[in-house]
Amino acid sequence: MFRRRTKRSYTRTAFEALYPRGGWPRAVSYLMHRLQRLPDPPHKIARGIAVGVFVCFTPFYGFHFVLAIIFSFMIQGNYLASLIATFFGNPLTFPIIATVSIEVGAWMLGQGGGLMLPQIVGAFSHASVELWANFTALFTPEVVHWDRSNQFWRHVFLPYLVGGIAPGLIVSVVAYIISVPLISTYQTRRIRRLKKRYEKKRFVAASKADLDAKTD
Repeated sequence: MFRRRTKRSYTRTAFEALYPRGGWPRAVSYLMHRLQRLPDPPHKIARGIAVGVFVCFTPFYGFHFVLAIIFSFMIQGNYLASLIATFFGNPLTFPIIATVSIEVGAWMLGQGGGLMLPQIVGAFSHASVELWANFTALFTPEVVHWDRSNQFWRHVFLPYLVGGIAPGLIVSVVAYIISVPLISTYQTRRIRRLKKRYEKKRFVAASKADLDAKTD
């Protein structure tokens, strides 16, 4: 019932992951519209936004939604706002986030310079392949190897985890500061529009009732 009439190809799906239908401006506009229409107070929604942005600076890919909900619970932010804000991390921003976080983390840990983006992607890929191979080795005679995983932990994951804290906090605080007045202004204007619409309907209903009374 809810399936697409025309099934998307894998190429189309991959392309829309990088560039959504209608473009990124439209996608961002839609997300902002959804955020502004949430029923909670502006400061609570802004906390959720800040949390969603912050978790994008962590290397826990695939668990950003879970972390967003946990952190939102801890600081009493809006859960839905935190989930929507995780889209701050996308194929356009993740390369910048990963590169900056690992560069900062490598410097903090005294490892010298960080890694280039192709090296980061390769490290994630190799570690995933080795982890899967080690899992399957539990049921086969194959030997378990942790060489790539150890390298990944020391030179990618740990620097990413440590180095993402500072830029993540900075960007999330900026997101909070910007979000509060924007959401507050939008909610105030929306309440005024709804109030005017209600008063107009009430006036029309009263006028109709008076007209019916005079007719009778």
